[in-house]
Amino acid sequence: MMCIALHGPHMGIEMRLHLADGERLEQILEMDWNQFITQMESSSLRDLRPPMDSKLSRDFDIDCEAEFLDLADEISGQGTVRNVLSANDAHDALLKIVEWVSVGHWEAWEGRCFLYIENAIGRELEHVDEMYSYEVWEKVRESLSQMSESEYSEKVCADWMQRRKDMGETLDESKDPRIIPTFEAHDRNSRLLHHAVNQKMYAHILGREHLDAKQWGHGDWNLGKLLDS
Repeated sequence: MMCIALHGPHMGIEMRLHLADGERLEQILEMDWNQFITQMESSSLRDLRPPMDSKLSRDFDIDCEAEFLDLADEISGQGTVRNVLSANDAHDALLKIVEWVSVGHWEAWEGRCFLYIENAIGRELEHVDEMYSYEVWEKVRESLSQMSESEYSEKVCADWMQRRKDMGETLDESKDPRIIPTFEAHDRNSRLLHHAVNQKMYAHILGREHLDAKQWGHGDWNLGKLLDS
């Protein structure tokens, strides 16, 4: 369990949490598909994209639009955006729209997320899949709304140092030059996660690289459910 948290096989895969403007997403899903594509191609919808959260990252308008339009080339149909995406089973295109209506996203290596999530919920996770569950994220949101950003970040960093000690690894930066950058990454990631989950006015749409787009998001904001409704 502890090994995974530091050097596990999932280190290269990223967990990502999009903060989507739910109203704008619903607005787009009700638009006429062909009209939406035309407006995307002419960049005339940019006023609809919510302003970016200055602490989070997101793709530039032009990149996000180009990636969506590449996917849209394979999609045909008439009707609302929701109906056409649903008929084409095009959840990957919906995920691009989610990205476009997001104020930004939080992301971190999945291997490091054990550290962040376990310190938010106050218990160990049995398995990587548990990290993506609705129940766990409800608990993350609840806990991080009751803890300050610094308190949470200190908890994460202290736990990381303790785990290193337990594994017999050095905390001496002269022996391991990666100590300081790793410490800084944990501090930054935990502060940004605290910031992101406390932005409660947005839909939190969670997933990971290489996960079928249909499985991103929980409850009403699950991408599979959004296209079926």
